[in-house]
Amino acid sequence: MKARTILAAACLLLAWQAGPAHADSEALPSPQEAAVLGNDVSWPQCGGHLPAPPAFAVVGINGGRPTTANPCLAEQLAWADGSSEAAAGVPSAVYVNTAATGPVGSLWWPVNNSVMGTDIGNPYGMCDGTASPACAYVHGYAMAYNDAGSLAGAGGGASHRMWWLDVETGNSWLSNKAANTAELEGMTAYLQGAGVEVGIYSTGYQFGEIVGEVGPHSNLYSLKSWLAGAESTSSAADLCGAGPLSSGGVVALTQFTAGNLDYNFRCPVAQPPAPPPALTPPTVPEPAPAPAKTRSNRYAEIPAAQIA
Repeated sequence: MKARTILAAACLLLAWQAGPAHADSEALPSPQEAAVLGNDVSWPQCGGHLPAPPAFAVVGINGGRPTTANPCLAEQLAWADGSSEAAAGVPSAVYVNTAATGPVGSLWWPVNNSVMGTDIGNPYGMCDGTASPACAYVHGYAMAYNDAGSLAGAGGGASHRMWWLDVETGNSWLSNKAANTAELEGMTAYLQGAGVEVGIYSTGYQFGEIVGEVGPHSNLYSLKSWLAGAESTSSAADLCGAGPLSSGGVVALTQFTAGNLDYNFRCPVAQPPAPPPALTPPTVPEPAPAPAKTRSNRYAEIPAAQIA
């Protein structure tokens, strides 16, 4: 979520991390502006000073890519619970990194329609282990399942929180946009099946490069958009007038960076149009067990063996 310099010497590692979504702004928000803005935090803020609880907060579950964990998740969730919205009874939101790798290297990739021993309904048919939409759907479903387990393990719980899918070109994606779309649809299906609201974080350019246009029968079609790329409070307000990432949704949040923090502006949101019939929600497995305590290093891995 935070802009960073990508070094060629570290490209193998950083190919998995979230890529730059916006440029740093020099001017910090005024106290009056900050009073209505939110912040999003994750592993880059581990060990650093967090600001006074903002109007609202979003906390990253992962450590830069889907199979990693934010080692400060519990601490940052506790900080977010002090936001004005949380105090008013609206739980802080969370975001998760997304990617579609395909069957490469030692990374886990599904070979059937089973997640943790439970067969899930798949609108793309049977996964056969290839880099197909059918397998990408199962992979996305399993990634969301793991993310829910990570949140539960940190004492956060998934219920009633808004979940944002962080879609950036800095992570690994397939050349097949249909498969990338299916990856996000699988994640959305699991989370919506768990009863939570889902939205998409990206820029119009990055989402277009990864997914392209979303059809009206996709479960992504009516999701809210969180747009990166603003440079100040005023330009964040202006960005609310941009088009949503999918034409059936609305722009709900916009983001800019000032100093070492991301700031977010909540847009006045009109009611979106009634959604068309979406993908059939698959069967939701039992909640994921709490993951083992993660290492304290910056990129704590969640073993792929958690996924069957």
